[in-house]
Amino acid sequence: MALNLLKTLLKRNDLCKLLNHSRNTSEDGALLIRLLSSARNVHSSNIKKQVFNDPIRSQFFCAYRFYSVKTAEQQDINNYRTEHKITVIGQDIPSPFTDIDNSEFPDYIKKFLKSQGFEKPTVIQSQGWPVALSGQNFVGIAQTGTGKTLAYLLPAVVHIKEKEARRGLGPRALVLAPTRELARQIEQVAKNFRKLLNVKCACIYGGASRSAQANILEAGVDILIATPGRLNDFLVSKTTTLCRCTYVVLDEADRMLDMGFEPQIRQALEGVPLERQILMFSATWPKEVQHLAKDYLGEYVQVNVGSTELSANHNIEQHIHICEQQAKLDKFKSIMHSIAGDGFGKLLVFTNTKRFVDNLTLMLKRNGWPAVGIHGDRTQLQRDTIINRFKSGHTNILVATDVAARGLDVSGVTHVINYDFPNTSEDYIHRIGRTGRQQNKGVAHTMLTEDDARQAQSLIAVLKEANQEVPKELMDLARSFRLNKTKEHQYKKSYSYKSNYNQNWNPNKRFNKFRSNSMDRPNFRNDRYDRY
Repeated sequence: MALNLLKTLLKRNDLCKLLNHSRNTSEDGALLIRLLSSARNVHSSNIKKQVFNDPIRSQFFCAYRFYSVKTAEQQDINNYRTEHKITVIGQDIPSPFTDIDNSEFPDYIKKFLKSQGFEKPTVIQSQGWPVALSGQNFVGIAQTGTGKTLAYLLPAVVHIKEKEARRGLGPRALVLAPTRELARQIEQVAKNFRKLLNVKCACIYGGASRSAQANILEAGVDILIATPGRLNDFLVSKTTTLCRCTYVVLDEADRMLDMGFEPQIRQALEGVPLERQILMFSATWPKEVQHLAKDYLGEYVQVNVGSTELSANHNIEQHIHICEQQAKLDKFKSIMHSIAGDGFGKLLVFTNTKRFVDNLTLMLKRNGWPAVGIHGDRTQLQRDTIINRFKSGHTNILVATDVAARGLDVSGVTHVINYDFPNTSEDYIHRIGRTGRQQNKGVAHTMLTEDDARQAQSLIAVLKEANQEVPKELMDLARSFRLNKTKEHQYKKSYSYKSNYNQNWNPNKRFNKFRSNSMDRPNFRNDRYDRY
């Protein structure tokens, strides 16, 4: 029972308070050392040396604080958070980093940022960096395109450089991403650390050579970027282990849960040490993500940039087009011609099916539009080639399914067209979020039919939150859907009542023989009157 209690405390930062309380009592301290040694397989002399004889380290036995954060004037902090719509929830929240030079980053990190031409942190970076460096568990809710990748990769490098790791194989920092495209996007950012800071990075995902990835893991890595399925494959085969991974990031956590990766995520988190630090980043805050955070993060600091409700980037101009299903292709051509007349840089077109990606790409090519298509049936080499052509500008039109809805950071995307409306409004926000990144302006066109009526009300809420014009046709579509749902509910209720009424009828009950022919027994004959 004592061991179970210690495991629970180790998952949370409450153990720090217990250690401070027990340090002054030699008998209780000796008992705690013995229990810790048996529960964690740690030598008792090391615990005594590192914890009880060092009052500074005892405060951060679980929460490793690599660099202290200067306390700014509280009024300045409040003004900054109010100006940038930052909401913080938790305890011992450090001040945001508003300037790189005055931050508490080590010199090699400042030098790295200057070499990359980095001048000023984004909002999620300014508040996320000091929280991550303080060693606390962290949940960050922010829109797409706000620099979340660097918000967790930079503290990961400090974590690796400043903290001694136990000997053995396996990564020291893990980043989980839902799709191959997002994992590769994170890898591109992490490669910069490999060159300048001597940090080994690797990216594993399905669809690529398993043996080549296994060789990289066996050679040893510091930062591992992975999709949940392929990571689970290597963990089950014992190709790698997470026994020394003390820094874990769940990027796009809501999308991973939507894709059914929760069992793989939980298996990975069960394999990391108890003194780990977990960071979760998401654009939305659904109940599934809240439950995952409650189960594995314990006490954490939550930072919301903007609202936790569904909200789109306000730099994107959203246009909604209501049309019939058979008129969608003509409407799409009309939108394309209007965009071409105004001029555009790069254009993303989203559809819901793989087959229509190929059909629409072929149609655009036949009409003189240089387009390429990407979906889940493409090989990894084909997907990389197509995305590189789109990024380099060799082709400026990309037709895709939702594999390109998240993690695709391509500069110069000025327009997004939703030929098919996605299954959820969250996916809609991520789709149009491919444009209007890094404070740039963008335009999004979305087509809806009567089949998409169930999404109309949530889309109206997104448009109103972004201060966009709501078309009258969209309001009518939402109203029509509500009326149809009301009628359907009333019909079901009436039908259920009638069914129950019929089921309660029993021919053996008294007075049932006097029921009229117009009731529920059309073939009933009243023998009493038939005699005459």
